[in-house]
Amino acid sequence: MNIKQIRNATLVVEYAGKNFLIDPMLAEKGTYPPFPNSLRQDQFNPLVSLPTSIENIIHDIDAVIVTHLHLDHFDDVAKEVLPKDIKMFVQNEEDATEVEKAGFKNVEVLQGDTVYEGIQLIKTKGEHGRGEILKLAGVVCGVVFKHSNEKTLYIAGDTVWYDAVQEVIATNKPEIIVVNGGDNQFIEGGSLVMGKEDIYEVNKAAPNAQIIVSHMEAVNHWTLSKKELKSFIDEKGISSNVLVPEDGESYTFLL
Repeated sequence: MNIKQIRNATLVVEYAGKNFLIDPMLAEKGTYPPFPNSLRQDQFNPLVSLPTSIENIIHDIDAVIVTHLHLDHFDDVAKEVLPKDIKMFVQNEEDATEVEKAGFKNVEVLQGDTVYEGIQLIKTKGEHGRGEILKLAGVVCGVVFKHSNEKTLYIAGDTVWYDAVQEVIATNKPEIIVVNGGDNQFIEGGSLVMGKEDIYEVNKAAPNAQIIVSHMEAVNHWTLSKKELKSFIDEKGISSNVLVPEDGESYTFLL
């Protein structure tokens, strides 16, 4: 297994011989207006450039997983540059309809037990915030990957820590967990994705797992920096368990 942090929540995951592109946001730096009612209203998204060319990112991709359709997870450039016959996995029929409208012809809705090329893909629940903000944030998902030749991988997606995430960990016992951890927020409504205390809860629930923190410092409504998170995990004594990659950095995990 190899997991490469591209930018924001975009990852390339090599798993059991197949290459998955997760939540592609592929526009050039500064293409889109800032998300409203949040920090950095003078900064256009994405805030940073891709670490490599789009061609390098997508040339060897077998399938794409889109956990939800927010711009910072599936943007206009991704819709334009990805081959229209590539395998696309989405969370529900509503998202499938939208992805098909964008011209994609091989769209499948993830289930509780989807199998792709011998790899088990398990759709998991997520909550994109807490309380009233959930109505605005909408439905999201995560994915667990399983294969006899690989460690179990859990990509949690845009979710805060709550009981369903704990249940996924208890049920599937993932050895590798990717969380979205920029503590992104609007001016009101609280965290939309995990903050440092949420990440600490993930670590407590899976103390032997390697946790990779994605979705940091790339869109204007982030509130948790990589520097602050690294300081926090050092204080908690869990820096060997929690990895905070730079864009373009990758990790290999052997069975």
